[in-house]
Amino acid sequence: MNLSTLETQLHGREALDPKLSNNFINGQWVPSDSGNTFADENPSDTTDVIGFFPDSTVEDTEAAIAAAKNAAGAWEQLGSIKRGDILFAAADILSRRKEELTGIVSREQGKCLRESLGETQRAIDILRFAAGEGRRLSGSTLPADEPRTMALTWKRPIGVVALITPWNFPLAIPIWKMAPALVSGCTAVIKPSPLAPLTTAFLVDIFNEAGVPAGVLNLVQGDRAPGETLSSHPDVRGISFTGSLGVGLAIQAAAAPRLARTQLELGGKNALIVLADADLESAADAIIHGAYGQAGQRCSATSRVVVERPVREELVELLLERLAKFRIGDPSVAETTLGPVVNEARLEACLAAIAQATRDGAVIRTGGQRAAGPGLEHGWYMQPTLLTEVAPDSELAMEEVFGPVLSVIDAEDFEHAMNISNSVKYGMSGTLFTRNRAHVYDALNRFEAGMLHVNRPGVGAWPHMPHMGAKLSQYGAAECSSETMEFYMEMRSACISFPVD
Repeated sequence: MNLSTLETQLHGREALDPKLSNNFINGQWVPSDSGNTFADENPSDTTDVIGFFPDSTVEDTEAAIAAAKNAAGAWEQLGSIKRGDILFAAADILSRRKEELTGIVSREQGKCLRESLGETQRAIDILRFAAGEGRRLSGSTLPADEPRTMALTWKRPIGVVALITPWNFPLAIPIWKMAPALVSGCTAVIKPSPLAPLTTAFLVDIFNEAGVPAGVLNLVQGDRAPGETLSSHPDVRGISFTGSLGVGLAIQAAAAPRLARTQLELGGKNALIVLADADLESAADAIIHGAYGQAGQRCSATSRVVVERPVREELVELLLERLAKFRIGDPSVAETTLGPVVNEARLEACLAAIAQATRDGAVIRTGGQRAAGPGLEHGWYMQPTLLTEVAPDSELAMEEVFGPVLSVIDAEDFEHAMNISNSVKYGMSGTLFTRNRAHVYDALNRFEAGMLHVNRPGVGAWPHMPHMGAKLSQYGAAECSSETMEFYMEMRSACISFPVD
């Protein structure tokens, strides 16, 4: 798809379909009982209010859970192949409305068009993969200890699940939770971030159009009240959450007393190691993509470059050359390479982290401030920032920033670089640039991270591969891939004797 053509198509801001500014419960678009709403603002232009969405209550959420519980039996009995067919139909609708969804993601979240288009295609790919799992869900037949006896296993859905999603991937992450939940036979209540409510509402409407029965997929908008209700409700048997470590720990604590399952994808402080023998041009390209793509707002973002000291300055110069060519601005313009961060709080957090880093001795080589200029006055724009002389145990090197802020940390050798990489509490991704095959295989064994890359950008994996972390980045089953079905289903076993009459 030509980005310039897409830009022209998206130039006008269409009005929000009124029904999407509601909750979706038991097959109906309904307002919150409270009547209260919150505003969804465009982060690139806060004068553009996209719409007002329900600030849902405990009662709204309980109604959604009840609808999901009532629909569970019939949805399970439909069978996984027919459930998969419905998801294939949803993927077809999503493909037909690809440009429209791309525009919504860009307007609501602030991604550049190329990034929004990439997320939309990834969502389609994930949905098609999950739909195909409808024909792959299986158990096994096993040897029996006794004659004329069969031993077998199969899987059943765990029941009602809560899907709590973030704002940074408002399309792909809801898809990679909703699709496996539904194909497995679970019924669901999804609660998106209040910073990105429209994309999920649009997506739920697509699933409804594709034929998902009433009550199987429900949507509640809002923040704390619905989130806490979903986490603690006795009828919710599993909670899949992507977001901050603090909220994830609270969800785990709420679920533990009733032994509800949790699948938690949390923070990251990811390192990309560059050894002295690496292709520095390729490394620089990968770092730019990993650190500044989507304004650094992803759990797998490259936030630390750990580089052998002899090539540090050469690598930094290559990065500065690339950053000098960045175009900051309206993400709906095809030439824009860096859009805004999602809101004022995120911008202030970036600035505070940089200020603390300079007090700790780091040196700002470029950026470090709010971006200013024509067209940027009403958006949350941050300059792409690169700092050197960052101590490996400093706050900037240890804590997640979630913005376009990159730390460059010096290493003496491969051993030192690996120790620095593994020194943080998170473990989402790890990346190595080198020509030394021994270091490659050593690093793959030693990285304390879930998603590993060699001589390529250190971001997420492909739709059919596990998306997961280690340490405090992940708890429970991987997302995406066949492995995620382990979260939504539980095993049954049976021994069946058939003696002669």
